[in-house]
Amino acid sequence: MTQTIPVSLGARAYDVHIGNGLLARAGELIAPFAPSKRVFVVTDQNVARLHRPVLVASLDAARLKNWTITLPPGEETKSFHGLELLCRHLLQAGIDRRDLVVAFGGGVIGDIAGLAAGLVKRGIDFVQIPTTLLAQVDSSVGGKTAIDTPEGKNFVGLIHQPRLVLADLHVLSTLPAREMRCGYAEIVKAGLIADADFFAWCEANAAHVINCKPEALAHAVVKAVAFKARIVEADEREQGARALLNLGHTFAHALEAHAGYGDALLHGEAVGAGLALAFAHSAGLGLCSAGEARRVRTHLDSMGLSTDLRTLPGAPYDPNKMLALMAGDKKAEAGQITLVLARTIGQAFVHKGADAAKLRAFLEGEIT
Repeated sequence: MTQTIPVSLGARAYDVHIGNGLLARAGELIAPFAPSKRVFVVTDQNVARLHRPVLVASLDAARLKNWTITLPPGEETKSFHGLELLCRHLLQAGIDRRDLVVAFGGGVIGDIAGLAAGLVKRGIDFVQIPTTLLAQVDSSVGGKTAIDTPEGKNFVGLIHQPRLVLADLHVLSTLPAREMRCGYAEIVKAGLIADADFFAWCEANAAHVINCKPEALAHAVVKAVAFKARIVEADEREQGARALLNLGHTFAHALEAHAGYGDALLHGEAVGAGLALAFAHSAGLGLCSAGEARRVRTHLDSMGLSTDLRTLPGAPYDPNKMLALMAGDKKAEAGQITLVLARTIGQAFVHKGADAAKLRAFLEGEIT
């Protein structure tokens, strides 16, 4: 059974289809958005090996002429060099503005392919076919596209909404447990931000989600996508409520930058640690109870998402470097750090002008 979640953005509206077997139907679903009947698939080497034959057969069956551009896997691809390489591939292949780009992979591919589509010839439509749990529940929805720079994660990018998102749950069965845990961090985030009942459901069902049990997995993906869709509808360009989706991410992005954006620390792992840090710092400031902060940390640890900065991959972390990276975060204003903190589970809020001295002391306590 396929469930469809609309993202209502007026002229930029689109649907997110969630279910099994969508990859085999991709051609017929994509065809209305490819007036030239020409499709440029951007993927990585791992996804191409596992899933490209099914997608290409579907595109061929729909009489869509298609080309595949295969990039190296990993966060390192999200760079100026990777973006230039992809844009030049598209241009040399003769792409025009009536063609369609298909981002076929995880968050890295979705980010760089969406950004290239938004830039080449001043904008080409694209479709997201996310193949990781993290990409299905988070990065494929909302139109954020970007590359990383030495100064920070996702510092160069734009908002370019897809025309369609196809989240085939069946492809998740090929993911290693580590990737499933990364995606789970973005699922549980929805409960921590605004739905205490969903967090309680996660505590009871997280193992089923990570182990790809069909009913639990479908429920979690639909719940997370619907939550994000409503936030994006209310605040597409992150001027208000959408900032709540950054719960844990100011910490997480600093951790990733500190660790060098390699495979040692994946984005979802950094988010898991960031969520625990956001609640621990909230408790330290007297905003939420220490018991709730412990509850969040205990749950994340139990799901294999390490929350101890002393042993987190990429350690040792330096509190002063962490603070400098956080001060340079995209959400900072006039040099003041902006955090998303919590009053309780399910009640997150944006906290501007965070006290740097208190934050440094908190980080020192977590790291030493």
